[in-house]
Amino acid sequence: MTRINSSPYGKTPFQKLLGHNVEVMDTWSALGEVLERDGLLSAQLKEQVRRTLAQSNGCAYCKAKGKPDPHHFDENTSVAVGFAEVFLSYPKGMVPDFAFEVLKEHFSEQEISELCAFISFTVAQQYFGAVMKLEATEAE
Repeated sequence: MTRINSSPYGKTPFQKLLGHNVEVMDTWSALGEVLERDGLLSAQLKEQVRRTLAQSNGCAYCKAKGKPDPHHFDENTSVAVGFAEVFLSYPKGMVPDFAFEVLKEHFSEQEISELCAFISFTVAQQYFGAVMKLEATEAE
């Protein structure tokens, strides 16, 4: 059971918790939609990164959407997922330079920026879900 009641606003259980402030919910959701869709990086790559992050960030709702699926990995997805794992293993985003050197062998600076923005935003979403105790049984 979540720590607070759902609001009447929003489409998903996650949005309904944010919906207590509709402007926050709308803006948060809009940014999520931009970051999750195909951009410089594919939505499929980003979904595998999201699944990787979800395994460690304490949000049961996020974990319920599945573990990373190596059948969907290409070389770039493997590198991005590996970077996400390194990100998770260091405190507060203190990712070592060697991890960025590996990224630079596979991605442009624009793609690295998108990946890091996606990871940062996704971690924030997953922390919100964890703090609110959003349960997997409430999954879409």
